[in-house]
Amino acid sequence: MSASDVRGHRAVVTDAGAALPIAPPAAGPVAIAPATSSASLHEAAVASAGGTVGPLDTDARGLVWLDPRDPAGLSDALESAPGVGWVQLPFAGVDAFAELIQSHGDRVLFTSAKGAYAEPVAEHALALTLGTLRVLQKRARARSWATEPEGVSLYGRNVVVIGAGGIAQEYIRLLAPFEVSVTVVRRSSSPVDGASRTVTTDQLDEVLPDADVVMIAAAMTSGTAKLFGARQFSIMKPSARLVNIARGGLVDTDALVDALRDGSIAAAGLDVTDPEPLPDGHPLWDEPGAIITPHQADTPEMVAPLLAERVRLNTAAFLGGSGTGFAGVVDPVAGY
Repeated sequence: MSASDVRGHRAVVTDAGAALPIAPPAAGPVAIAPATSSASLHEAAVASAGGTVGPLDTDARGLVWLDPRDPAGLSDALESAPGVGWVQLPFAGVDAFAELIQSHGDRVLFTSAKGAYAEPVAEHALALTLGTLRVLQKRARARSWATEPEGVSLYGRNVVVIGAGGIAQEYIRLLAPFEVSVTVVRRSSSPVDGASRTVTTDQLDEVLPDADVVMIAAAMTSGTAKLFGARQFSIMKPSARLVNIARGGLVDTDALVDALRDGSIAAAGLDVTDPEPLPDGHPLWDEPGAIITPHQADTPEMVAPLLAERVRLNTAAFLGGSGTGFAGVVDPVAGY
């Protein structure tokens, strides 16, 4: 198979055409900042949509912001380019920019990469799911041949998915061959394709006792901080697995450590932690029930072309001027 035959990940769009929280931004030159190795890819995306890439100055009307961890830098950029009316952020999660979005959301349209990275992140979530069920967290640490049989199959299990965005939807699609029963927990009770049932967030504790796997793919907001704590772990099955590929702050880390130690749950697969990076010597590193990956469910090589496709799509909507066609629109009130 040649390199050109490799499918690769595809950018997922789940909300194109969502209503804008403000009036459509005025079209004009699009700046790209800060300078990164992938900047040329995004410049090409803007050009392919018919846009013009320009400097970050008073003429700029759009801004593709490429640093997911520098809200202060974005704040400075908006001050230097007061005419910017649309900002494309680089990640699906925008919690790092929450204050900035609230303070500028009445005049600036913010779009995120919501859904764009669904395929690689859901793929990683499935890997953590299978890994914890097959006790790979213990096998990887072993220094001698184990004689006690352990591990369970994913087939036919009850899976609770928290969140209903692109990652959650792709994860549910990947689960289909295993014939699992999926319960989605989200803000609304609107049905989700592939799920057996959908319940609202206030019903989370009602569905946890039957869960074999809980996969967290929810947005991090003030309302979801430490969504999982001692109470939630206490009502889960001792055989249950927790997978978190969203944000570490959705889980009370101390409560998770206690739950793993006392057997309230069997294992946890974590691509995100709180704190992050997880410090050397933290108890989670030595916990035999934990698999920890360093927030690399999607690597820069995976992300760059997917973000470029989101930039192309939203640049086209930006230039259209009608306010339609934007993907990943951020609600400044909800925070995602």
